[in-house]
Amino acid sequence: MRVPLCFALASLLVACGDSAPTTSSTALLPDGGRYRGALVDGRLQGQGRLDYANGSFYEGEFKDGLFHGAGTWQGVSGDRYVGNFHQGQFHGMGELTYSNGSLYQGEFAHGRLQGSGVLELADAHYRGEFLNDRYHGLGNLEWADGSHYQGYFSDGEMSGTGVLVDAEGNRYSGVFEHGLLEGEGQFQGIDGTLYIGAFVEERFQGDGVFSNGEGETWSGQFRDGALSGPGEYRGADGSHFLGEFHRWRYQGPGTLTRPDGSQLSGIWQEGVRVLDDAGQRLSDPMELALLEQGRLFDNALASLPASTPAVELYSLTLAGDGKQSVFMREADYVSTLLRERFAAHGQIVLTNHRDHLADRPLATRENLKRALETIAQRSGPEDLLFLYLTSHGSPDHALHLDMPRLQLLDLPASELASLLRPLADRHKVVVISACYSGGFIAPLKDDKTLVMTAARADRVSFGCSEENDFTYFGRALFSEALQQTDDLALAFEQARKSVAARELADGFEPSHPQLWAPPAVLTHWQHYRHGGH
Repeated sequence: MRVPLCFALASLLVACGDSAPTTSSTALLPDGGRYRGALVDGRLQGQGRLDYANGSFYEGEFKDGLFHGAGTWQGVSGDRYVGNFHQGQFHGMGELTYSNGSLYQGEFAHGRLQGSGVLELADAHYRGEFLNDRYHGLGNLEWADGSHYQGYFSDGEMSGTGVLVDAEGNRYSGVFEHGLLEGEGQFQGIDGTLYIGAFVEERFQGDGVFSNGEGETWSGQFRDGALSGPGEYRGADGSHFLGEFHRWRYQGPGTLTRPDGSQLSGIWQEGVRVLDDAGQRLSDPMELALLEQGRLFDNALASLPASTPAVELYSLTLAGDGKQSVFMREADYVSTLLRERFAAHGQIVLTNHRDHLADRPLATRENLKRALETIAQRSGPEDLLFLYLTSHGSPDHALHLDMPRLQLLDLPASELASLLRPLADRHKVVVISACYSGGFIAPLKDDKTLVMTAARADRVSFGCSEENDFTYFGRALFSEALQQTDDLALAFEQARKSVAARELADGFEPSHPQLWAPPAVLTHWQHYRHGGH
């Protein structure tokens, strides 16, 4: 933020010649400058112009041989100043244009930017107070990437009370020191997160309260940006933990109160209770649940019926993010709808959820692969597949697969296309509810694959909060449109309009749901709905 300012002025300019006053004269100065203007007692006095062979010049008022009053100066580098001078220096109001295109308009004192002014740089815009060529006092600084700061500066740095909004839209407010939030302050994330408390070098440090915008709150001692030490957690579902933490996880003695009011006390390690309140060692629920996963998945595949001579509908629903319940609720609803309203013949549900590792098959890439292969084996070429995937999505078009305490790989659009190859000769309806899901259309689309997505390839979608039963798109399509019509194209259009209206009412950027609808799939779906089964 240091202001790039460099210029030089002659401190005393004395002409050679008569000492008698004249009103107009031309003089060659000892330093090579050529002067045209008034001379009084051999000194430059009044209006005049001073030119040098290197192209620099001054034109304006002189007093006792110095630039003094209103004038224009241009340096050899191309820097140009128009404004007031005092004893040979920029002083008062003026405008300085730099050779690199930067521009300052405002007050000067003794040759320096000082007082109120506006500075336009290639990558920033500042309006406010200056001292000794630097931002100092109250000001507003905006960068080319969209980030901006409003508040107090000292010696060119954010210092004092202020508000900083970064390029993503996250907001920091409080007291700044050497350009960083220091002491008591507040952070508001664009994802709805909020922290109020102590900061050290812009990190959460000390007493504070953090909420994630989904109804979960952590309070207590923070270190290096995370809750670490004595603290308290309150979940959106009514759960409550009081005890010790390490980087957000329960660590040490503490008591967890479940939503039903029951309590678990003891010693916790990495979020898991390892000793009960009597000091007895406990089995790890994760390890026990993993022992069950093979049996759960094998049973799910074994229960998938074989095709009959009629046209059958098979469905596979997948809830990818295990930290938020909305995806599990939505996938379950879609599975039930396809069974009860659309007479699905065989169904598989893959679920990631923090509370259901021991009783539901996991939503992993390998489980999805084996499930699709099994559907390909059990179904016939006349049958239909309805595939529904719901989770978070990434700008590079990958579906997020996450289960607490497990490290799962995400599902890129190209990988999903590969997994669907065993079903290449089947008519398929693929619906993806996730941010940036429009990026799945190009890899998946063909004459036998209809693809609906909750968002355009470069847009986010909305509604993925812990307490919700549906995402915006999931509700509009399954809970509303497909309850009224079995026409897939019409249902999508109704859902698209419903989502757009809700986003507009909530002040969100439109997600722009997308549709790829091959006529062959629409025809085969209607054939199934009108007696093909």
